[in-house]
Amino acid sequence: MERNFYTQNEVIQANITGGIGKIKTPWYRLFFLGMMAGAFIAFGAETSNVVMHTIEPVGLARLAAGCVFPVGLMMIVFAGGELFTGDCLLFLGIFDKKVTTGQMARTLLWVFLGNLAGGVCLAAMVFGAKQFDYSGGALGAFTIKVALGKVQLAPVQAVISGILCNIMVCVAVLMAGASTDITGKVFAIFFPIMAFVVSGFEHCVANMYYIPAGLLSASNPEYVRQAQELYQITAQQLQQLTAANFLIRNLLPVTVGNILGALIVSLFKRTRQK
Repeated sequence: MERNFYTQNEVIQANITGGIGKIKTPWYRLFFLGMMAGAFIAFGAETSNVVMHTIEPVGLARLAAGCVFPVGLMMIVFAGGELFTGDCLLFLGIFDKKVTTGQMARTLLWVFLGNLAGGVCLAAMVFGAKQFDYSGGALGAFTIKVALGKVQLAPVQAVISGILCNIMVCVAVLMAGASTDITGKVFAIFFPIMAFVVSGFEHCVANMYYIPAGLLSASNPEYVRQAQELYQITAQQLQQLTAANFLIRNLLPVTVGNILGALIVSLFKRTRQK
């Protein structure tokens, strides 16, 4: 009887083999594929904001967002692209002595920059498409609120939240790799990604959309007025929503946490192999 799944060892070996291919990929291709993945994740992020911005119960709003956000990773798995958080599983290749630390760092750098470019570009395009005018500008106000909450995270909180997020993302990637058919891959991706979104954990690539979108929204006086009215956000708080805080107070610690999350999953998988 033909199996419709691969064993854990087969999935790990396939991931290692794929990692060897990634480190041999030219930088410009990594960057382009990174842009694709960054834009795909951004599509999931912007859709989740649209879905949840008028839902008041927090749990229900996050559940609604969690049901649509996984489309980003599905698009990457089925259409292609390189995602920084998933590519952190290159740790498996390092443990297997097939990949060097330098090769992993080079690969992740270009993918990270590509993801950032893709997320920022999509944020600009969504802003230009006037999507944030939805609900009379309430979506723009909500976008500001989401971004502001992320740059206000304490560093330790951001790191730990990043760890928890990428444990789920890496498990979703490995689970999807275990399935031999599209339906199985969809379910394997959907539930872990939904869980991290509902839990509110931090994903560096998703934040490459959320925070730039918030920065753009904050340039619109009407969105700012509604953010102050709907969410009692003060002018002093809005001063914290800056590009510098995006990079230093959110993206840096969240990225560190995401890397550590992938390391934890890789160590666990290596232990299971022995």
